[in-house]
Amino acid sequence: MLLTRTKSKIWIHNNPPNFSCSSFKDIHTLFSDDSNYNSPVASTPKKPNIFHRVLRVTAVLRAFSIRPAPDSSTPKETHNLIQIPGAEKKIVIYFTSLRVIRSTFDDCKAVRSILSSLRVAIDERDVSMDAGFMEELKTILGPNREKTKLSLPRVFIGGRYIGGAEEIIQLHEAGELKKHVEGLTPADISTCEVCGGDGFILCDECSGSHKYYSEKSGFRTCTACNENGLIRCPSCYYAIL
Repeated sequence: MLLTRTKSKIWIHNNPPNFSCSSFKDIHTLFSDDSNYNSPVASTPKKPNIFHRVLRVTAVLRAFSIRPAPDSSTPKETHNLIQIPGAEKKIVIYFTSLRVIRSTFDDCKAVRSILSSLRVAIDERDVSMDAGFMEELKTILGPNREKTKLSLPRVFIGGRYIGGAEEIIQLHEAGELKKHVEGLTPADISTCEVCGGDGFILCDECSGSHKYYSEKSGFRTCTACNENGLIRCPSCYYAIL
């Protein structure tokens, strides 16, 4: 006798989740990214990022770090006190023509080019040709000069000390340099026939050897020239006096 298989009439009830929502606000809360919105941890506000704290501290420090502008009257007043007697109608520049220090050579070249464009008389004193010019400059500046090594170039306009390369370039770019040279002796654009524009010639006493011989004392140092056996060209020197 065959037994027939009957379907079970047992029903499996899947109870739906107990869902209740009283308002649309709760629906938006449920679908938010933070599923644990009821937890005390989630309700705690997030701490600001450490970088935000650094930015805030920096802003506060900048607000309280108000520094007074540097007083530019002091160096100008000091410069006005330094003068060269007898140079009221010309420009005097102490410079070097040697390329030992490239930055110094470039500064001297740039300043000489700016001053020559003004078409006024310039007394160029090359310390590499005559070491006495450097000692002369130190004496003129006196206690007002920098405690560090004296840098070149140094410019005097109308007998008054102006400064170095930085001051001359700033005045030139601002258009103020022309006002300083008003009333000075115009430059002679012709080339000197005696020295060829070098500004120095060989000493007549020692023929450029910086030594001379006498029968009484033998060889002695020539006192008429500098350490290089040179003297300033009289034609150029007296032309700018």
